[in-house]
Amino acid sequence: MEYSKSQVTRTRMGDTPVYYHRETETMPRAGLEALQIDKLHEMLHEIHGRNDFYTGKFKRAGVKPGEIRSMEDLSRLPFTLKSELAEAQEKSGFAYNLTYPLADYTRFHQTSGTTGKPLHVFDTRKSWEWWAHCWAHVYSGAGVTREDRIFCAFSFGPFIGFWSSIDGAAKIGALLVPGGGRSSLERLHLMRETECTVLCCTPSYALHLLEVAAQNDIDMRDMRIHTTIHAGEPGANVPAVKQRIETGWHARCHDHAGGSETGAFGFESTERPNGMYIIESEYIAEVIDPETTEPVAPGDSGELVLTNLGRSCYPVIRYRTGDLVKPAINSKGERSFLFLEGGIIGRVDDMTTVRGVNVYPGAIDNFVRKYEEIVEYRATVNKQGVLDELHLEIELAPECRRRTIREELLEDIRSTLGLRPNITLAETGSLPRFEMKAKRFFVVKD
Repeated sequence: MEYSKSQVTRTRMGDTPVYYHRETETMPRAGLEALQIDKLHEMLHEIHGRNDFYTGKFKRAGVKPGEIRSMEDLSRLPFTLKSELAEAQEKSGFAYNLTYPLADYTRFHQTSGTTGKPLHVFDTRKSWEWWAHCWAHVYSGAGVTREDRIFCAFSFGPFIGFWSSIDGAAKIGALLVPGGGRSSLERLHLMRETECTVLCCTPSYALHLLEVAAQNDIDMRDMRIHTTIHAGEPGANVPAVKQRIETGWHARCHDHAGGSETGAFGFESTERPNGMYIIESEYIAEVIDPETTEPVAPGDSGELVLTNLGRSCYPVIRYRTGDLVKPAINSKGERSFLFLEGGIIGRVDDMTTVRGVNVYPGAIDNFVRKYEEIVEYRATVNKQGVLDELHLEIELAPECRRRTIREELLEDIRSTLGLRPNITLAETGSLPRFEMKAKRFFVVKD
């Protein structure tokens, strides 16, 4: 019996998990929490009196590091907001939230700045090794081994993006091929020439590479890629986006989550797709109601709060990420790490209301990506009139001959959300393409 490359990939991986550090990944909950508290206790003592940001923050909250001895004590520590980090940076200038002298740091990056002025982040040699350790979990969760060749389709600027994926590849002993400084077509040729088996990029860029391949008559079945790993933006766990990437690349699509402030904290595993594990050996994760800040029950959605445990040089403690997640009700399989159903569902502050209906960008993405003929789109919610309006601009593939897509998409959204968006066709090539974080959803207010 002959198999397609996609089928061979799934058969090769099966449902057998690949672990980077099996002992901690399968540790019973009591032992895992004891490990987390030990690491937290060590970090709090390390930064106290050295890190001005957190020393002052804890003093104002009336809490001392030695008083945090259990998970029950965690709530005594105040939350950290991104706005606080931004304010500290504004006051301090270039460097802030540092535990050690600046001369001890070897890495500088900054956030993308999509929600304001970019934040500066710093790492020492030791904390960068921790980043690589976290990325090794990402690779292993996706079934990547030292036998693989990893193509990193990423232009290397100050945005942290996939920088740490390079050293993470070395951790598992895999060969990494950098794709910076090349056009999309050149990247496709290079990954085929080097027979790479794993692709790392944003989900938007994976879709764009498929568009470029189609325009240049490149048969994706000639590629050796069997696994794709995506970060930088939500999407790889949006069902229609995941399916489109898997179908186009004939590969398994894996999501990953991380941030400049937090580190690489989540991965999707081969044996439990359509969701994400938190690397709880390196993080303490909480899920709270964004309004009341009370913990949510398993199965309910809430805001993800993280404390990184291996980055005392640039700690974030009870950091409100703004990511909307849903913790699983039950643990499945051998991994004991917290599992998030559907991964990062969206951003807490991304939801907008259109004529009384709550709308998330991820939901619109899922509707649009069901149609392979739609190569790009832009969504705008106009709140300037008496009635809110949802406007979608869709760009069709040049070879598309199906004339009913606009009507089909409109009916799909109307029947599911109860909204009737205004959908227009954009000219070929008129909408922007994205290598890094995509921005397709806009809200226009008075």
